[in-house]
Amino acid sequence: MSTNPTRRQAALEALALDDEALLKACEVEYFIASGPGGQHRNKTESGVRLNHPPTELSVSATERRSQIQNKGVALERLREGLKALTFVPKVRRATKPSKGSQRRRLDTKKREGAKKALRGKKDLW
Repeated sequence: MSTNPTRRQAALEALALDDEALLKACEVEYFIASGPGGQHRNKTESGVRLNHPPTELSVSATERRSQIQNKGVALERLREGLKALTFVPKVRRATKPSKGSQRRRLDTKKREGAKKALRGKKDLW
């Protein structure tokens, strides 16, 4: 996953913030979370969605019946997403097998081929 350098920088800055400052940097949206949990969950706005505009990252939490608990879970998920944005993959370099390993592999293939060539050849006298 390649990340834009400005998004990576914004994610690093956001990770340095405490929970309250991170919440202020986000657009918080509350909504009715459907599913099991009874009337308390189906009639109240207990679902929480956090949008972090600088990184264009959006997370939501609807598992709990409590808005406060869902906000905490959404913050954890946002931090995990921000951490994923800061990941810089290692540069991969093409490698070739050494001459010795190529020779050994070919020798092994020749021996196996010779062994298989002898299979099924019976004298018909």
